Amino acid sequence: MNENKERNLILLGAAGAGKGTQSQKMATRLNIPQISTGDMLRQARRDQTPLGKSADGYMTRGELVPDELVIGLVEERLQKPDAGPGFILDGFPRTLEQARALDTLLKKLGRAPLQVVDVQVPEALLVERLSGRLSCPKDGASYHLKFAPPKTPGHCDRCQGALTERADDKPDAVKQRLVEYRNKTAPLIDYYHQQRLLHPVDGVGEVEAVFSRITQALQLS
Repeated sequence: MNENKERNLILLGAAGAGKGTQSQKMATRLNIPQISTGDMLRQARRDQTPLGKSADGYMTRGELVPDELVIGLVEERLQKPDAGPGFILDGFPRTLEQARALDTLLKKLGRAPLQVVDVQVPEALLVERLSGRLSCPKDGASYHLKFAPPKTPGHCDRCQGALTERADDKPDAVKQRLVEYRNKTAPLIDYYHQQRLLHPVDGVGEVEAVFSRITQALQLS
């Protein structure tokens, strides 16, 4: 493996697929930043760049930030020194229009082509992972009825307060979220598959096992 090779990655996967954990591990493995739209917005606002000020205006009014502004923020972020060896984009692109604009941007900046990992987990398992989540309103501690249950059912291990379940973590709501994800992401999967940039990876199993599959798919080991 060439450790100096530029690695520009996108991880796709539904809520509960574990892509956030895998992105963090990959960022550490390759010493590249994990970049989310939220990170870019916060940084641009802190730096008071023209794009950051414009995006802040839309957000303050409760409006969606236009694609051209988001792409501009991505361009700003990718030109920072830490992104020189590569980057992992988190939560972007979300639409075909954004994907095409990102391709144009990478060519403009002379960056290496993307590698896109699709972390695949059966819907039944995603529903099981997401619909059993509980949290403590007092201290923010998180639990899961099956995978990380509290010592005392219904109560936080730390403060003994009553645990709650978010409305959008109930099974029916989770299934609807997965339908929306499929509808939005299927075109992206097809788009990157046609460009031969897509690496489907089985996301079932222990974190380290899934990470090993990703590194193999990307030819990192």
